Parts: sequence; structure tokens; C-alpha cells
Amino acid sequence: MKKSNIILIGMPGSGKSTVGVTLAKLLAKRFLDTDILIQNREKKTLQEIIDDRGHLALRQIEEEVLLSVSCKGHVIATGGSAAYSDPAMVHLKKDGITVYLQASLEALRSRITNYETRGVARRPGQSFQELFEEREKLYNHYADIAVESSNLTQDEVSDIIASRLSVM
Repeated sequence: MKKSNIILIGMPGSGKSTVGVTLAKLLAKRFLDTDILIQNREKKTLQEIIDDRGHLALRQIEEEVLLSVSCKGHVIATGGSAAYSDPAMVHLKKDGITVYLQASLEALRSRITNYETRGVARRPGQSFQELFEEREKLYNHYADIAVESSNLTQDEVSDIIASRLSVM
């Protein structure tokens, strides 16, 4: 059975949400952003959840939301911390090809100007570089396809993903 969903994983700022919309249009699929599902469910921003309950609570909520995702023919942009949940990733991969949007630390830093307030699930005091190094291993573990997106536009990244999918 051919998998019908495309799951985008990667660091905050790697382009999951912006590329997701472009890719969904290109492939005539629906688009789903799991960060928005979390915010709608909790009636709070990601940062408010972290401020109120801590980063581990956000990761737990994210896992619950990801495990509840049941759709076909979608491009799904996950939160940057989705890869911390093996049950959620295994669930998504059942009907999804996982695409890791790789971006260099330098590129991510230039795109993320609000690291402290963006709603990034991280340990208190954890630097962006430490988070990057910790998560990179997880993203590589779950990726079916990796696309280096540091110096590309969302259209270029979408075209590369579409061409790689066509040969799978």
C-alpha cells in the first residue's frame, strides 16, 4: 500500500509550516499543522502552555494530539519536538513518508528571532545549539527523506521533495 501522507519534521525555523502549504498545493493534498491543532485543543499558544505547565507538558499534549491524527492525503507539519515521541512518530509513519527539513544552525538562527518566546519545548536554560544537537539525531532516525533547506526557497524545497517522492 502506498503511503498517502507526507510528514514534515525538523527544527523550528526549518520551514515545516511554510513548505507544508506550498507542498500541499503542489501535490494537491490537504495541509495540517499540528501546532495549530495543539493550540486549538488547549485554547492557548504553545508558549502559554510552556509558561503555565512546562515544556514536558507541551510534549505530552503534542504526543496525544499526534496520536489522534487520522487522515489520508495530507501534508502534515509537525512541531519541532514531535520526534521526541516514538509512539507518535510510529503512528504517523504508518501512512506517511517522513521528510526531514534540514537547515544549518546558522540558517535557523537567522530565521528564529524569538527563541525565548516562540513556544519551543526545551529544558529551561537549554541553548538553541544544544537543542539543535539533541534533536538532529532524532530527526535523522525518523527521516525517510532529508532535504537540506538552508539556502533554498519554500518552492525549491517543495520541488525537491516532490521529485524525491516521485521515485519512491
